[in-house]
Amino acid sequence: MPNGDVPNFKELLQEEIFYLTTEEGLLPVLVLSMKESEKKRRPTIVFLHGTNKCKEWLRPLLEGYASRGYMAVAIDSRYHGERATSMTTYRDALVSSWKNRDTKPFIFDMVWDLIKLADYLTEREDVDPSKIGITGESLGGLTSKLGALHNSINIKFKYILPCRYACLYQGFEEARADLDKSTIDKEVVQKVWNRIAPGLTSQFDAPYTVPIIAPRQFYFKRGR
Repeated sequence: MPNGDVPNFKELLQEEIFYLTTEEGLLPVLVLSMKESEKKRRPTIVFLHGTNKCKEWLRPLLEGYASRGYMAVAIDSRYHGERATSMTTYRDALVSSWKNRDTKPFIFDMVWDLIKLADYLTEREDVDPSKIGITGESLGGLTSKLGALHNSINIKFKYILPCRYACLYQGFEEARADLDKSTIDKEVVQKVWNRIAPGLTSQFDAPYTVPIIAPRQFYFKRGR
C-alpha cells in the first residue's frame, strides 16, 4: 500500500510509459515515481510479473514503493500484456516450443530484455546506479534469477529478490500426451525443460548459480 504519510499522493505520483527496442521488437516499460522539486538520484526496484499477468497488475506494488522514494519499474514479459496477441499467446508459445523448438531460447530470451532495461536505467539521471534491485513472482522470479547471472546485469542490479517460480505448467500436459504418460511425472517435467530451456535444471540450478550472484544480496522465497 502507498505510504499514508504522503499528502496528496495521487497528485504527486507521476507515471511514465515508454518502449525500448530489443531484437524481438518493443519492450513496454512502466515507471512510477513521485514528483520532486529537486532532481536527485533515487534507489530503483524492477518488478517482474508472473504467468498470465502484466506490468499493470503490479501497479499496487509500484505505487507502494514510489510513495517511499523509489523509482518503481515494471515491464511486460514476452507473450504477456502488450506483447500478447490473444489470451493464449503464452500458452501457445510454450506448447510450440515443446513441439517445434521454434521459440527457443524460451524464458532465456527475457534476459535480453533485462540487459536492455539495465542499460537504460543506469543512464538515467534520476536513478542511483548503485541501488538498483530486481524481484519477481513465479515466472518473474525465475526470470530475475536468470538475469542476475549475466555479466551486464550482474554488475548493474545490486539486489536480487526472486520469489517462487512453480507455475510454468501449460506445456506439461501436452508433453504428457506426446510421451504417452498417464500423469505429469518427473520425467515429463525434465524432458520439457531440457527441450525448451536447456540447462535450466542442471547448470542453471541453484547450487551452481547462487555462487555467481554472490556477494550481492540475494533473497529467495518459495511458496507452497
